[in-house]
Amino acid sequence: MDHTLFHWLRTFVVDYGYWAVALALLCENAGIPVPGETTLLLASFLAYSEHKLHLGWIVVVATCAATIGDNLGYAIGYYGGRPLLDRYQSVLRIPQRTLKNGEALFARYGAPAIFFARFIVGMRVFAGPLAGVLRMPWRSFAVFNFLGAAVWVSVIASAGYLFGRHWRNLVRGMQRFNMAALIVALIVILFLWWRYRRNRPPEDR
Repeated sequence: MDHTLFHWLRTFVVDYGYWAVALALLCENAGIPVPGETTLLLASFLAYSEHKLHLGWIVVVATCAATIGDNLGYAIGYYGGRPLLDRYQSVLRIPQRTLKNGEALFARYGAPAIFFARFIVGMRVFAGPLAGVLRMPWRSFAVFNFLGAAVWVSVIASAGYLFGRHWRNLVRGMQRFNMAALIVALIVILFLWWRYRRNRPPEDR
């Protein structure tokens, strides 16, 4: 992530606390592509490192915000219909392949696909609106939406908190073994670059 953006996001979380978490998760799950997952990770990290936030409250706030956000997205998709989704796709430059994969997933697994959609990169943002467009039964959507939000938030928040827990040891290790840390970082960057190249649509290569 760009250093300036990371600094701005950290300041945003520090200044507004739980409200920052709620707003980011609400917007992301309603269909607005904001860094909700990153905000959740950062808030959980700060809960350990600076003790200004509590992990338990982060999980509660983020779960509620994610659940409400997805319901808002569902309502937008339900009442806006396919034309609105097509405009949304065009404005945000969502690949047609991603949208088709989402439709296929929902068609095959129904409401339970909402649970798994939260863990799929790119699909979490438009899962709610797409479910509304496809007229998924709301009660089933609501149940799996909440379950998915609770599990996803708990996993991401716990990861951020554990990262914060070991941050000091990681810093000490990097200070002692700068060369080793540099090599590991280069390997990770090369791996991520290779995976990005492999997963890009053929037309973008």
